[in-house]
Amino acid sequence: TVIRHRQDDDQRSSRYDELLSAETRAAKNAKGVHSRKDAPTHRISEVSGDASKAKQFLPSLQRAGRISGIVEFVASGSRLRVYLPKETCLITLLLAGIECPRMQSTGNQGHMITGEPYGEEAYNFTREHCLQKDVEIEVSACDRVGNFIGWLFIDDLNLSLSLVKEGLSGVHFSAEKSPFYSQLIMAEESAKTSKIKIWANFEETKTVEVVDDTSERQCKYEKVVITEVEGPQCFWVQHADSGTEIEQMMERLRTNLADNPPVPGSFTPRRGELCAALFTDNNWYRARVLKTSGPKEITVLYIDFGNIEVLPISKIRALPRDFASMKPQAVEYNLALVREPNDEEMKYDLNAVFKNKILNNMFLLNKEYKINNQEFVTLTNPESKEDIGRALIAEGLALVDKRNEKRFQKMVKDYLGAQDTAKKNRLNMWRYGDITEDDAKEFGYPTK
Repeated sequence: TVIRHRQDDDQRSSRYDELLSAETRAAKNAKGVHSRKDAPTHRISEVSGDASKAKQFLPSLQRAGRISGIVEFVASGSRLRVYLPKETCLITLLLAGIECPRMQSTGNQGHMITGEPYGEEAYNFTREHCLQKDVEIEVSACDRVGNFIGWLFIDDLNLSLSLVKEGLSGVHFSAEKSPFYSQLIMAEESAKTSKIKIWANFEETKTVEVVDDTSERQCKYEKVVITEVEGPQCFWVQHADSGTEIEQMMERLRTNLADNPPVPGSFTPRRGELCAALFTDNNWYRARVLKTSGPKEITVLYIDFGNIEVLPISKIRALPRDFASMKPQAVEYNLALVREPNDEEMKYDLNAVFKNKILNNMFLLNKEYKINNQEFVTLTNPESKEDIGRALIAEGLALVDKRNEKRFQKMVKDYLGAQDTAKKNRLNMWRYGDITEDDAKEFGYPTK
């Protein structure tokens, strides 16, 4: 309809009379808003988040091939909400074939999920190219929570391929099944060679796995105390029999620094250098400089305990020579035959329970195997005889990391039995069903 103006209103259109005439004709012919019929009801089906409904839609979307749509919302570099006019439905689309860096976000329990480098840049790239624009999509699959996985095209430009070319994403192994695999690999190799974005610090590495031909599993338990825990794939221990020696060494260090106070500004910490660091308990400990965190801040690793802290440079001292010769007393290990879920919230729950179970407690440690000089071990409670790795799997918090060596087959079978029981009872990560179909990064096809 036309906005009414007074005759002397200078805001009135120069074609005001023509507009009024057009409105009169439309009203006379009962067109549009002047119709005496009720406005048609547009029913849009919300498919996202409903796994059963998504599975019903999937076959028809797969048969349709390329489908026209409009991007309504961009959640991250590879997650979008797309409206499909012909199908009158709204879906969440995860870009297939790529691993896009994660953006910082807030989890369901309010904890902050840390973002990955270039996650924000990937989001901005996708938003700039897609938001509120006409696109075409090809749906390949759907995940366990009702999100569709597929390819998105803007003027025949493959968005997955564009993100890889820009160095804002890597190629996911599931892309091998797609017709775009060779293009994606070539784009990734080009980005790696140019060292752009996520590949800026990329160095080609070769995985060297030490294979022990021993047919029988060897058990040589060592008593250890857990001093620091990040998760099953990174925790630090002290050997129980070295506790007295460590205490005596630290006491001598504190006495030495008290008797020989350094001159302020006489020590400039360098990356990788040993130093003395003043912990929050106001005691000095041996540490290694990891990096400079700011103009006057240093990140250090306490080499006898494994914890990391950011300290003002005023709390860093040169380590007296007599205390540099003793090897670090905290040793880093990984939990054998245990795999973390890829879901960040599930991983958060796993790490919290694992830390609560083992931190500052004594366990029997057994070295199982080594990959790239990283030791993988099992931890057993000396009193209850509980295998910590198996317990995490039995509680539905972790997955089994299978090994092919003959000596591990009995353990693997036992662990898989515990995993199946947790799955049947829908414990923790299994509460919504089987996650193993798509327990890879969310941005690929489901694994088989």
